[in-house]
Amino acid sequence: MFSLSPKDDKFFNLFIENAKIIHETALLFKDYVNEPEDGESKLKVIKEMEHKSDYQQHNILNELNKTFVTPFDREDIYMVANLMDDIVDFMEVASSRFVMFDIHESTDDAKELAELVVRSCNKIIDLMQEFKFMNKSKELQNIIIEINKIEEEGDLSFRRAIRVLFTDKKDDVLNLIKWREVYQYMEDVLDACESVANVVEGVAMKNA
Repeated sequence: MFSLSPKDDKFFNLFIENAKIIHETALLFKDYVNEPEDGESKLKVIKEMEHKSDYQQHNILNELNKTFVTPFDREDIYMVANLMDDIVDFMEVASSRFVMFDIHESTDDAKELAELVVRSCNKIIDLMQEFKFMNKSKELQNIIIEINKIEEEGDLSFRRAIRVLFTDKKDDVLNLIKWREVYQYMEDVLDACESVANVVEGVAMKNA
């Protein structure tokens, strides 16, 4: 049975629900980064959130497959859904590295990046709530700009963290390899948030 109403809010509501999953995962991720002890149990909870996000993505794509008329381009709906899923995937991968690399103590740089992840993921909720009203929203563009600014902060934090790794004479090569990979995945989370914001901005412009 096909839906014929382009005004159907279901996609926007599903995006909002997924944004809340993303933010909840970010809070769990920050807690894990700040206190890496008991890593297996914390990783298990984050993996459960990743499965929850996957299920939500499946719901969005399932609705897309059975909806004849969509509120905006089908390709953009597909892209937003996949990019939102990437955000949680990168958090799960970063978390798994703590267990794989047997990390039991975090760094100040990791804690700073985790805080930026929470800030950006919180803005994803705001983004999706305003996305629903993109034709008349006065806040959508400001939210997009804020997500971009957080990503820029993340770039600076990432570069500083890498510089510390390569200049700290106390660090051995193994430690450098471990944290280089963890930091990269944390930056990937922020990049994915920015990608979602950029696609939303493009959709809003096309439908203005």
